[in-house]
Amino acid sequence: MKGAPFPIQDMGVPNPSAPEGAVSPEAIPQPVTAPITRTAIFLVVKVNPGAKNRATIRSLCKDLSALVRSVGHRVPDGQLSCIIGFGSEAWGPLFGKPRPAELHKFREIKAGKRHAVSTPGDILFHIRAQRMDLAFEFEAEVMARLGGAVSAVDEVQGFRYFDLRSIIGFVDGTENPQDQEAVDATLVGEEDPAFAASSYVIVQKYIHDMPAWNALKTEQQEGVIGRTKLTDIELDDSVKPPYAHNAVSKLVEDGKEVKILRDNMPFGQAGKGEFGTYFIGYSRSPRITEKMLENMFVGKPPGNYDRLLDYSRAVTGGLFFVPSATFLDAVSA
Repeated sequence: MKGAPFPIQDMGVPNPSAPEGAVSPEAIPQPVTAPITRTAIFLVVKVNPGAKNRATIRSLCKDLSALVRSVGHRVPDGQLSCIIGFGSEAWGPLFGKPRPAELHKFREIKAGKRHAVSTPGDILFHIRAQRMDLAFEFEAEVMARLGGAVSAVDEVQGFRYFDLRSIIGFVDGTENPQDQEAVDATLVGEEDPAFAASSYVIVQKYIHDMPAWNALKTEQQEGVIGRTKLTDIELDDSVKPPYAHNAVSKLVEDGKEVKILRDNMPFGQAGKGEFGTYFIGYSRSPRITEKMLENMFVGKPPGNYDRLLDYSRAVTGGLFFVPSATFLDAVSA
């Protein structure tokens, strides 16, 4: 996969010489590769019918970078950022043509008792900050701005759990690409030049059966994950089960591992017995993440599925296109 030579900045400004909706060769991405923060909010909404509502959403797109700066200025070291993505059915009514080459609805996967569900959603907001009050304030400002133009369909407040561990106790995201490798893995390049510096993102909300998981011995849990629990060391291939999570979800093409960028967050309500992981994976092509999910749910080969799914079930699933910051700044109401 060839690299995409785009600068990594928070939010950019449009090229004044570019036509409406066009993206210049120097397009600036949204902050997809920003560092993981202590908190995050994942908000999925549907677009309510009506031209006025669509105009309200387009107006927010144009002003999104300014809104991030305004709210973030209240806590200079809060590292506030927001990524906005659009679902397949929302793209045409909002932006018309051209259309991102690989944008489509999330494809559900069924295999035995395992089910990667596809759930409704037109717009995804991925809000990150070091403090939940800052993330919440920004979300409140966004929803006040949108008003009746949208209706919320799912909202999750995530938190960093100790040393980047998931609720089930293992470090999450160890193999994430870094620096230029992260850029290459997440940003669209010459394969779709009209949308250079954009990304695709797939999200799923998983609920864990903690009593069943905690009933396993540590060695059994390590076999399911493919890493040691305390030290986060990958198990040697000679002892790692073929159904381990990191074995089944690993994707190799032409002899080279193909990666996505995960920014997963734990969430939960202990009083209600809810313990979960919000999976969010950015890539330059949704095909990559879809293949990983197929290997997990169906198996690689079929039947050798990810045994973590014996203790975790997906309750949401969505695919969104993340246009560049330059595209957003060029949108008119």
